[in-house]
Amino acid sequence: MGRSMRVKQGRDFSRIRQKGRRMSCGMFIANWQVLPEGAGSRLGVITTKRLGNAVIRGRARRLLREAFRLHQHDITRPVDMVLVAQNSLVGKKYDAVEEAFMAMLKRAGLLAA
Repeated sequence: MGRSMRVKQGRDFSRIRQKGRRMSCGMFIANWQVLPEGAGSRLGVITTKRLGNAVIRGRARRLLREAFRLHQHDITRPVDMVLVAQNSLVGKKYDAVEEAFMAMLKRAGLLAA
């Protein structure tokens, strides 16, 4: 994922978390804000030190980014999304994370039919 596909600035994270919608999915908390048509979807990932050491946090970020990258074209509208990793994500395989991500998109009504 290139820089244009990532939420990088703190004010953007704050805006999405305050004005956007929110859903808890067990392994992560998803915050998103729908963007106007024609905009590109972006993703930001938050991993706290409570999750574990740098290796564990890095793996959590990679798993969440990969799930978003592979399924970004399945999302019906462009969104800015922030995913906050939870402790239950630690030690999970990619398949479980992808399944949780897809279930969240479906429950949120963001998944194309």
